[in-house]
Amino acid sequence: MRWLLSTWISIVVLSLSACAVLPGREPVQVIVAGIESLPGEGLEVRMAVKLRIQNPNDAQLEYDGVYVKLDVLDKTFATGVSNERGSIPRFGEAVVEVPVTISAVRVGLNALGLVMEGKAPEKVHYTLRGKLGGPAFGAMRFETDGDLVLPN
Repeated sequence: MRWLLSTWISIVVLSLSACAVLPGREPVQVIVAGIESLPGEGLEVRMAVKLRIQNPNDAQLEYDGVYVKLDVLDKTFATGVSNERGSIPRFGEAVVEVPVTISAVRVGLNALGLVMEGKAPEKVHYTLRGKLGGPAFGAMRFETDGDLVLPN
């Protein structure tokens, strides 16, 4: 019993010291660098969203796949995936293109909701969430949000 307890304590101590040795990673910064139209089908709009991803870490970031989700007014507006692979240099940046799909039905329902409220908002809140798939430590998630000021 004593041997089992000392083995368990040794494993816990080694695990904790291994975690302390791993350097902390800062989250990546993501900026929408551009949007281009893509051909869509039926009741969907397709766009190629170019994301500028900045790596504020002292190690190169390898990624294998990208996922993005855009929420507008706290409702899902667009989603997209890409199986693109690449790397972002240490203290560097790269532009990654992700095709996204926007449902025309969602756009219509959101517009109808705004009309039903009777007053057009001055600004619209958005949140962009996503993740970069990675081979070493799993996915690296990112999130950015802001407000779009609408013209009167």
